[in-house]
Amino acid sequence: MARVGFIEGSAAEVAPRLLGAVIRKGAVAVRLTEVEAYAGIGQDEASHAHRGRTKRNDVMFGPAGRLYVYFTYGMHWCANIVTGPEGEASAVLLRAGEVIDGVDLAVSRRGDGVSPRDLARGPARLATVLELDGAANGIDVFDPASPVRLTVPPRRARFEQGPRVGVAKEAERAWRFWLPGDPTVSAYRPGNRVVR
Repeated sequence: MARVGFIEGSAAEVAPRLLGAVIRKGAVAVRLTEVEAYAGIGQDEASHAHRGRTKRNDVMFGPAGRLYVYFTYGMHWCANIVTGPEGEASAVLLRAGEVIDGVDLAVSRRGDGVSPRDLARGPARLATVLELDGAANGIDVFDPASPVRLTVPPRRARFEQGPRVGVAKEAERAWRFWLPGDPTVSAYRPGNRVVR
């Protein structure tokens, strides 16, 4: 599927399309098993872009196909793929995945004793195994020269959806999407704080 048809649209439309896609940086590749949609100004109080454009969230305003990588709680990086047209904030948080290539390197980045199921289970862990940090912010995941690449799934996956995780505002929105029965999907816990 062409990039335009695959990645552009509202975050809630694009998010389930990303399930089964593979994101790769260097030797490590992760098959996405769980994602979460976030909209823009005045549309989604849990979104970084809810109150408008800032230096921090600028990449979230397009164009589609860019990585929006941010630092949270003073210790973790999290990665999103931007989906909206230029000037309209919309992004999908990469919540969890299965490491399908570079497992040994992923283990070295997470630490010995981490089970394969937990290597990229959660947005900060996923960013860690791929070594995504602020330097990746704004990268086009479809540019052949990009150090981070996204490969679209061969077909749309069957998915489930439900409330978002770890947000206090608009947590009831069924904008979290996951592959049913996949062991790498996060355990659902209602949030009591805003993390985006």
